[in-house]
Amino acid sequence: MNGAMVTQDGTEPQGGAMRALRFHRPHASVPQFTNSPTMIVMVGLPARGKTYIAKKLTRYLNWIGVTTKVFNVGQYRRDATRSYNSFEFFRPDNEEAMKIRKSCANAALKDVCDYFTRGLGQIVVFDATNTTLERREVILGFAEENGYKVFFVESICDDLEIIAQNIKQVKLSSPDYKDCDKEEAVADFLKRIECYKMTYIPLDDNKDRNLSYIKIFNVGSRYLVNRVQDHIQSRIVYYLMNIHVTPRSIYLSRHGESELNLSGRIGGDSGLSPGGAKFASALGTYMRDQCISDLKVWTSHMKRTIQTAEALGVPYEQWKALNEIDAGVCEDMTYEEIQEHYPEEFALRDQDKYRYRYPKGESYEDLVQRLEPVIMELERQENVLVICHQAVMRCLLAYFLNKTAHELPYLKCPLHTVLKLTPVAYGCKVESVFLNVEAVNTHRDKPVNVDVDREPAEALETVPDHI
Repeated sequence: MNGAMVTQDGTEPQGGAMRALRFHRPHASVPQFTNSPTMIVMVGLPARGKTYIAKKLTRYLNWIGVTTKVFNVGQYRRDATRSYNSFEFFRPDNEEAMKIRKSCANAALKDVCDYFTRGLGQIVVFDATNTTLERREVILGFAEENGYKVFFVESICDDLEIIAQNIKQVKLSSPDYKDCDKEEAVADFLKRIECYKMTYIPLDDNKDRNLSYIKIFNVGSRYLVNRVQDHIQSRIVYYLMNIHVTPRSIYLSRHGESELNLSGRIGGDSGLSPGGAKFASALGTYMRDQCISDLKVWTSHMKRTIQTAEALGVPYEQWKALNEIDAGVCEDMTYEEIQEHYPEEFALRDQDKYRYRYPKGESYEDLVQRLEPVIMELERQENVLVICHQAVMRCLLAYFLNKTAHELPYLKCPLHTVLKLTPVAYGCKVESVFLNVEAVNTHRDKPVNVDVDREPAEALETVPDHI
């Protein structure tokens, strides 16, 4: 660990900040583009879940490390008019309104170009109805002119119950209907849909066979995929074919307090402390009180999660992917011991906790990649209890709450607390339930001083108390 390092020109680096480079290791493998940026273009009538899909897909892509942004043309229209737009505004024979809508779409495309030109991201989601051939041809021409790939996502729904639920849950809370009577808003929105139907031309399996797209029928009852161009489009298709909108809850909990938690040691594979065993029993009582007949329980392969699940008295499934982050040479050590033996490593982790990789271990970035199959399966399932570990729970929580890579490693996931996640509209409702069993604190905030040459006391100032 103390060997000298030279730079590419053969000279030794100077100063503490440069010495930090001595311990650089490659980051996790995340999708990167070496060619064209990609536009994901939504297509479909209003109340078909396009914005739901756009936001959810964007959240997933950002979570796996592919920087993505939604450009919602409806917001451009609201900003341009700054007034209530009744269904009359959306009539295809309303020439003045059509000019405004076209101008808003062009403004959004201009911002897309600026976003890519400035290198701010790799993918954009162009969220609008895009129901006419003319609009899609404009988008395709724009993309071809700028060298962008285009992937269409068309949501087709003729299930009146699904449409009514979407209007009730999402559209009535839209800024378009702020302070409006609910019944009048529903009637107006249904007329708006009829306006769009007058000119809607779906993607055609023959005429559009050269385009890349996925059609989603009735919120996932059937799919049609055409001409997937590359790896990232393949991942997008796989993701979209796994999500659903069935009402359900996902419960996230760490294992009960472990013996190593008591002594402030990270990692390892110890069993539960007496307090941890008490929590496991309390967790079983709590979950039974939820009265979920089809609940699935997942654990890692580590003793402390398995012992926690055993107390529930129900079948459970073990996932190796749910194992705690691998701390490598720092496994079973306290923060004080890491600072003493590997002070530069300790500082480097504080400088970039998401991308820092323990020597012979993992980073949070690695962990996100490892957990992607878990997320896919969580999207497929209904009610699930995941009994996991602090770093793992942070990664899962970051996905559902749309947290950034900077925020993720510092999310608070205390022991003996259950987080109940209920997907709603465009986000996720979170309920935190402490089960009244005391436990040690394992959360460490980022210290103010993260310099390699800091004093040990400064490095350890945010370390939680332990035995």
